[in-house]
Amino acid sequence: MAFTKPKSHTTLSLIFLSIFLLYLTLTCKLRLNNRDVPISNLEKPTFRQNFMPVEQVTSRPQWFQLLQDEINDHETLKIGLVNLDDVAFSDYVGFHGAQNMETFHVKYPKVSDKIKWKDLFPEWIDENEVSAKPTCPEIPMPVFDEYEELDVVVAKVPCKRVGVDGARDVFRLQVNLVVANLLVRTGGWNKNRPVYAVFIGCGPMWEVFRCEDMLLHEENLWVYKPDLEKLKQKILMPVGSCQLAPPLSEQGKEIQKSYSTSVLDKTSFHKPREAYVTVLHSSEAYVCGAIALAQSIIQTNSIRDLVLLADHSISPKSLHGLRAAGWKIKKIKRIRSPHAQKDAYNEWNYSKLRIWQLIEYDKVIFIDSDFVVFRNIDQFFSYPELSAAGNDGYIFNSGVMIVEPSKCKFQNLMNKRFEVGSYNGGDQGFLNEMFVWWHRWPTKLNTLKIFVNSSHRDLPDDSYTVHYLGLKPWVCYEDYDCNWDKVESQIFASDSAHERWWKVYKKMPMQLREYCALTPEMDARIIKWRRKAKKANFLDGHWRIQVKDSRRLTY
Repeated sequence: MAFTKPKSHTTLSLIFLSIFLLYLTLTCKLRLNNRDVPISNLEKPTFRQNFMPVEQVTSRPQWFQLLQDEINDHETLKIGLVNLDDVAFSDYVGFHGAQNMETFHVKYPKVSDKIKWKDLFPEWIDENEVSAKPTCPEIPMPVFDEYEELDVVVAKVPCKRVGVDGARDVFRLQVNLVVANLLVRTGGWNKNRPVYAVFIGCGPMWEVFRCEDMLLHEENLWVYKPDLEKLKQKILMPVGSCQLAPPLSEQGKEIQKSYSTSVLDKTSFHKPREAYVTVLHSSEAYVCGAIALAQSIIQTNSIRDLVLLADHSISPKSLHGLRAAGWKIKKIKRIRSPHAQKDAYNEWNYSKLRIWQLIEYDKVIFIDSDFVVFRNIDQFFSYPELSAAGNDGYIFNSGVMIVEPSKCKFQNLMNKRFEVGSYNGGDQGFLNEMFVWWHRWPTKLNTLKIFVNSSHRDLPDDSYTVHYLGLKPWVCYEDYDCNWDKVESQIFASDSAHERWWKVYKKMPMQLREYCALTPEMDARIIKWRRKAKKANFLDGHWRIQVKDSRRLTY
């Protein structure tokens, strides 16, 4: 009997507690019914924080309102979605249940993970097609006929950090090329009407989509109205340097072959403003080379402008000679490479970035001032930025390249120069990180005067240019290439290349030749190394040549 009493007290307590809870439940339910508030909103209060207020859901985002204003069309906007579905699209743009738009999921096979960047940009290809015609790996594209009526293409771009090979992502390239092709085909070939691109997540590849065409940028969203004529050139390029970029005439044939409904109205093209450009900075060591370069271009009967960018180190006398040689001079402030050692040879060669400031020209072909041109290369102005010859690995050589000047590109390059590295501390390394997608020119457009493990040192007869690596011709005697006199320079030695530079020199007016004069210091250096070559009894025997260079009589 001692245990029954507590049990009855416990039972009564439980009964009273149950009645009280039932009363509270009924009271709350009645209040909720009277206020007409759904139970679910109170059961899951944390979910409400993840939804936008009603006025934000129903209002139009800035980018969408911009597009409607641009298109000025009350009909439903047709939007193609690349690399995202409707749910992801709504989450990214903050636009749920929108009216006046219809979305289409653009379907295409994702590029194989087995394809690497080096497959798209091999170090070497058989340009002369001796063994086989070079081919590129396939980058799958959509069936474009299914998406002919799009007004806007919205794409989620994979995010990769520039400067550590992150930008060299094949899938990222695929997404950009899918968008570019959709835009050109839906707006360019048939209707010649404006179309728009919206990029979310990360911005587009600026090698494909020009910064001048950007209408809006807010946080992780970009809106572009692309120049379709410019974009056409890009999509007609191979997917990488795995093939030579086709010349303009072949591009036109490809257009007519692929798009029978397309008619290119040649009268609609304005005459492009084009120029050859070189840069001199920090010293006058290359003044003679720049004069010879200008004269060599003129000797090929080119009628393009010649523009030389010069900093404060170029004297008035040298500027006079450069103008007489054919250059239009533009003064610049030099730019230091943040990745070069102090007093290194490439400390100030970021000055080359100034060529993007030449906005009075549509395109310029930059040529280093230690080049000479043997054949007319005006035809290469038809290629898009950035076209150049290959170098090592998947990089291009920046000694000759085509550039489309632009204020925003220049500013972007300047902004990125501290963040993005350079494998060699100079402009070539930096530009290869900024322009990872480039188009291959034939090597004969940038014939490097370098001979590795080769006894054959004659230049190909069909070379357009020669890049004079090593000791420059004007610091040697006319009689022979003084690179033979130094073991470390013999890799750059070539009698045929040396002779061809002096042929350009001999065609120059006499008043220009004085800028290539031999100084006592230059002569003393040559004599010093000739003696060393003689003492070492170099088998090439160039140290035996009797020097007849008339410049020795004039200094």
